Amino acid sequence: MNPVIVDTGVIVGFLDEKDAAHQQCVQFFAAYSGILILPETVYAEVCSMLRNDSDLEIDFVKSVAAGSFRIESFQSGDTQRIAELVTQYQDFPLGGVDASIIAISERLKIANIATIDYRHFRAVRPKHVKAFRLLSADC
Repeated sequence: MNPVIVDTGVIVGFLDEKDAAHQQCVQFFAAYSGILILPETVYAEVCSMLRNDSDLEIDFVKSVAAGSFRIESFQSGDTQRIAELVTQYQDFPLGGVDASIIAISERLKIANIATIDYRHFRAVRPKHVKAFRLLSADC
């Protein structure tokens, strides 16, 4: 199975049973058996979103420590591409975390993104493929 870059909402939705997308996210993680790539920005955003529920945050950081995700750091050119995307889509707006997912996906030549944020990822045209394949939409 091809690698997939994981967005914040899928992780939070999976962990938080009260989240509207919880079942969809549980189905995604149950069905997917490939490499899950976690951009550093998504790691930070998930921790920030879970800060009011320490048990959920602990579950998340332990799963990362156990190797459930492959952490992807910025490399040369990523921050420039993020700046380009945020500027290009400023009226949308496209935030830095979503732009980082796009920049990393372009660098790694990955078309698969696990997300519940269909609006942003359907609107942006990546450089490496015609469109992203939004995997959580398949669940």
